[in-house]
Formats: sequence, C-alpha cells, structure tokens
Amino acid sequence: MLNELEVSGVEDPYRDATEKGWDIVDGSALTDDLTLEADVVIVGSGAGGGTSAEILSAAGLKVVILEEGMLKSSDKFDMVERYGFTDLYQEGGLQTTGDAAIAVVQGRNVGGGTTINWCSTFRTPPQTLAHWQAEFGAEGCSPDEMAPYFEEMEKRLKVTKWPVPPNPNNAILQKGAEQLGYSWDVIPRNVEGCWDLGYCGVGCPIDAKKSMLVTTIPAALDNGSKLIYHVGVDSVTMTGDQVTGVVGYARVLNDAQRAPHKVTVTARHVVLAAGGIHTPGILLRSKVPDPYRRIGKRTFLHPVVVSYAQFNERIDPYYGAPQSIYSDHFTWSEGVTGPMGYKIEVIPLLPGTYATLAGGSGKLLEETMKKLPHTHGMMSFLRDGFHEESPGGSINLADDGRPVLDYQLSDYIRDGIRRALSSMTEIQFAAGAKATRPGHTKASWQTTLDGANAAINQLPMDSGKIGLSSAHVMGGCAMGEDERTCVTDSQGRFRLLENLSIFDGSLFPTSLGANPQMSIFGFAAKFSESLAADLGAK
Repeated sequence: MLNELEVSGVEDPYRDATEKGWDIVDGSALTDDLTLEADVVIVGSGAGGGTSAEILSAAGLKVVILEEGMLKSSDKFDMVERYGFTDLYQEGGLQTTGDAAIAVVQGRNVGGGTTINWCSTFRTPPQTLAHWQAEFGAEGCSPDEMAPYFEEMEKRLKVTKWPVPPNPNNAILQKGAEQLGYSWDVIPRNVEGCWDLGYCGVGCPIDAKKSMLVTTIPAALDNGSKLIYHVGVDSVTMTGDQVTGVVGYARVLNDAQRAPHKVTVTARHVVLAAGGIHTPGILLRSKVPDPYRRIGKRTFLHPVVVSYAQFNERIDPYYGAPQSIYSDHFTWSEGVTGPMGYKIEVIPLLPGTYATLAGGSGKLLEETMKKLPHTHGMMSFLRDGFHEESPGGSINLADDGRPVLDYQLSDYIRDGIRRALSSMTEIQFAAGAKATRPGHTKASWQTTLDGANAAINQLPMDSGKIGLSSAHVMGGCAMGEDERTCVTDSQGRFRLLENLSIFDGSLFPTSLGANPQMSIFGFAAKFSESLAADLGAK
C-alpha cells in the first residue's frame, strides 16, 4: 500500500474542488428533491460521457453530468483490491449475465471504466469499420474519416506505445509468439509518468492513468459543468416525440439502493452514456418507441477465456504495467466473417483476484497461492457479432427494473474458445512453461503441449463450467442507416425521438476486436462536436 509520504507530490485534482469553484453534489447527501435545467444532461461519466462533457462544455453549453457511482480519486486509492472493487465496480465486481455463467466487469464511479481499466488503448480496427459500413450502412466511420478524432483523443489522453520493457507476465506472450513466428506488438496506453505499479484495476494512486476522472471531467468542471454522483437515472422524460430531460433517484452512499430523493433535469438535449447494459436499460424503462424491437438486442461481450501457466522463474504477475504486449495473429486470420477470431493479451493476477479465479479452498487454495509468484496468466477475448451464429445477447428488465444481460453460447463460440485455449497453451509452452491449465472448472494442470491439447479437446463447454468473463460490453443500440437493425443513426442520434443521443459502446453494431475505450473516445468526440454545432454553441 502506498502511504501519504510516497505520493506527496501527486496533486489530486479534486483535493481543492471547493476552492476551484467546482460544482459537485453528492446525491446520497441530498435532503430534498432536486430539479435542474441544462442545455445538455449527460448520463454517465465514463469514456463517452466524460469525452462529451468536456467538448460540449468547452463550446459554451450548460452541462449537467449524472453518475450512479461514487466520486473516489487518487487521495483515496490505496491499491487494496477489497476496497477498489467494492467502491469502483458495478455490483462490487460481482456483476454477471442473467444465468451467472459470465462475469461482466464494468466500472461504476466518476470516470467509469476508464478509472479502473488496464490502459490498453487501440483504435477501432479497419476491418470492423468496413463491416459496419457494409452490413449496417454506418456512414462517416471509415478509418480516414475517424482518424482526426482518434488523433485528437490520443493527444488529449497521452496515448503512446508503452516505451519500457514489458514486465515478465507480458514478456511471456512476446517470447512465445516470437518462438512460434506469431505476430505481436506493443500496446498503446493512455498514461504519463507511470510508476509501473500494476494496480491499475483498483484506481491509479498517482494519476498517471489519463482517465476521464483526471482529464475531461475536471476540464468540464472548469468550464462550469455540474457533476452529481450517487444518482441513478430511471428514465428519459418525453413530450410527444421530444425528449425533455431525465428523472432519477439519489443512491445510498456507495450502493445501488435508492435514497428517497428524486433528481429531475430538464434539458435541450439528453446524452446517454451509461454503458452497454444500463443505456439500453434506461431506454427500456422509458418505453421509448422501438417498432423493430432492437433496443438491447445484439449486445456483445468479447467473451474472455484464460490460460494459466507455471514457470521456474518468477513472473510476479501483480507488478508492472498490466498489459503492454498483444497478438492479433488470430484476430482476423480466418477472415472477418469466418470462424471466430480472438485477440491475445495477458491478465494481471492480483492476489485477491487470482484467489477468486483459481478456485478451491483450504489447503488446496493455500498451495495455489504459494505458487502465484511463478504463475502466468494469458487471456483471449473472442470477436463476437460478425457471424450469423454469433448474434450476441439481449438486455431485458428484471421485475424490479434492473437491466439483465442474457448471453447464450453457440457451438460457433465454443469452437472459438477451444481454439483460443489451444493457441495460448502453445504460446506458453513455447515460452518455457513447465505446466499449463485452462481457466475451467474441470481442467487440471498438464505438463506437455500434446497432453494439454488433448485435455482441452475433452473439456465440456457448458455455460458455467468455462471460466468466462468480459470487461467489454458493446451493442444494444446499434448505429447505422438501416432503420430495421439500427437504433440510432450514424451520428448516435436516436431515430424516433428528437433531442436524444447515445455516446457509448452500446452504439457499436458488433464487438470491436480491440479493447474499446479509444473507439468510444473517438466516436464520442466526433458526435459531440457535431452536437455542439447543432445546438448553436458559442
């Protein structure tokens, strides 16, 4: 744990918020209902909401930002997993699909996923953009058309390829790929002045990660925006075909439970940026027009499978930049619409996280944890949504109004899982592993590549037995010009209502085949600049 002396040179931007004149309200502390007016109300403060808040407020528009989670910044980031997950993640990091078969990891805090992700920052692959244009009629999103917005956000957020040697966990991927002749490269990361601590997933205590928490949200506050956190938005308000604002309720401190006080914001325009589960949830609760029943459909996850390996040398997978090496060797090798492709990266194994992922208890878990310094974690995320047998999941409302993701595995996805596990196992043995084990409830350690592949081929691929997870939720409100399949147009504007836009990952017609934050940054920047012009900003 870092102590105050060690980070005394770090200036938490929220430390002197009152002196700066920033307008920040803790919804959990409200003692009465709150009613506000704005030019634009933004729901969510992550990659989409944070980007749009800065751009719209810089254009002279009066902006109100509503965030369901808490405001926690570097003065309070202590690198302790227990508090980091409880404070910063949806459902304390325990959110899952409706059948509990897939862990769905999302941020719930000021800054959203950008506060707790591992800093991998890729542009949208050109293959993905071309597919959107061809299949969904998405306009204005070719690589050349998007390049200025990606460049703008890369400069804003200090994105560069990681300039120092990878930690041992990432070096395994590089070494194994080189031994096998597989392509690999260095990951671009949105950091500056990084201390290589490795605990990015529970908040950067030195503000080296250029998240929305320390970049665009402070800029928006400097521009006169109002930030209200601990407020969950229930629905948009409508008069005829005009959206007039949003209504929600304050939340209990660091909880998703309602406090008794209503928050109502009337605005000229509403921007939903609550993420791929909660943006469709708001629309469904609002009962907005949806003649083709597309809201919440085709929701994608980049399902993640993991392979563990034991090495004689120390890996210390909890130290250093979490992700700095990747391989796209298998991402597009079978074509855009062929057998499912997968991107390979590594997974940092913080002690608490690994104890949960490894499974077991008592003496077995004790022995597992003793080996952690020599354990390596590799992950593949599967590129879903490009094939007819990969239709994604569906967001539906529970009886209490909560959005729940139903995501079923097809044989097409199961085939991708087996191939991804085999590829990762091969890379780990090529890098010198003495044993490997897939992240699967029925898997065991294998000491040879042939034995490992034989075991992988015999593993049951039933939901709940594969250790599946995802930190990337995309789709559910697809953009494009085909009104039968797309909820918004190619500018993120809701088709059947005026004054409503969506600026988050739910816009994407498929998954990306890359970590999504730069895609969200770029599209949110593009759409926000257009919206500012349309609203007659100064």
